[in-house]
Amino acid sequence: MQRTYAIIGTGALGGFYGARLQRAGCDLHFLLHSDYEHVRQHGLICESPDGDFTLSKVNAYADARDMPKCDVVCVCLKTTQNHLLPQLLPPVVKDDGVVLVMQNRLGMEAQVAEIVGARRVVGGLCFLCSNKVGPGHIRHLGYTLVALGEFGKHGISERMRTIADDFRRANVETELADDLDVVRWQKLVWNIPYNGLSVVLDATTTELMTNPQSRQLVEAIMREVVADARACGAAVTDEIIGKMLSNTEKMAPYRTSMKIDYDDHHPLEVEAIFGNPLRAVQRAGAASPLLEQLYAQLKFLDARNVAVPR
Repeated sequence: MQRTYAIIGTGALGGFYGARLQRAGCDLHFLLHSDYEHVRQHGLICESPDGDFTLSKVNAYADARDMPKCDVVCVCLKTTQNHLLPQLLPPVVKDDGVVLVMQNRLGMEAQVAEIVGARRVVGGLCFLCSNKVGPGHIRHLGYTLVALGEFGKHGISERMRTIADDFRRANVETELADDLDVVRWQKLVWNIPYNGLSVVLDATTTELMTNPQSRQLVEAIMREVVADARACGAAVTDEIIGKMLSNTEKMAPYRTSMKIDYDDHHPLEVEAIFGNPLRAVQRAGAASPLLEQLYAQLKFLDARNVAVPR
């Protein structure tokens, strides 16, 4: 059976995965904002080391109420826009549909579950280097991995398998996770140091890795995040640190999504990436001094930055 997919937020992440799924033959529907008219008329362009392609015709929408109800609704918005989800999700998800939360942040599934019910929610961790470089124009730099996990329970479900099959047909590496909390914290091992330090130190990932002092700081933050995960009950092992460092060393110079938002004077996802984990650690009765410092620095920089006219 061909499943219908909705992409809520057609940016660097949603645009990339949605374009891949449509090219593989899935029925896709894209919710857009600023580049709606451009994409409706000209389609989507995806540059990738795996091969460039253009979707000349896509189902583009400016209003979720105009979209058909879909089997799988992929939430790809920046978390700073999650206040819109109560209006965006109900018109789009089928009664027996799934909301796939593809936001690499802690606690996002719980927010979505309050809107559509926990039984409809699946988490999707995205390990992707991709930027939106123009209207309807996605530039994929490397990695495609999506890790799927059920919200609020352990185990691998049949619906996870069927979604994974679609993503694999779209040439997207996909893993099925028994414990969603573990993979959420594993992604934070990368997100917290690289997103945070890219803004605080005004640096690309390559600059952070090649300078001895910043690399040492990256590793120290990673070790702390692993300890934070364990304090919160997620069985994250030290091996993830070496894997994350090795993967980042192989990347082309990459300007993180948070650095792009900062340079464009857009609100930063400080609460979702830093505040939520910090509060979880504090509730567990543990301390995370490096995370606490990054959080305070980013809150200051974000408040000052969004007040500056573009």
